[in-house]
Amino acid sequence: MTHKKPNLPEKICPVCNRPFSWRKKWEKNWDDVKYCSERCRRERKSRK
Repeated sequence: MTHKKPNLPEKICPVCNRPFSWRKKWEKNWDDVKYCSERCRRERKSRK
């Protein structure tokens, strides 16, 4: 069973246009996170 954590910051991925939430691994660089996944980060290069 999963539980939702309320009030986590969200951003919209510029590649897939889907919302993604803050994760513990992004704690120190949340301001620099732009993409929801590694796949989207790689995809951005091929879209230009």
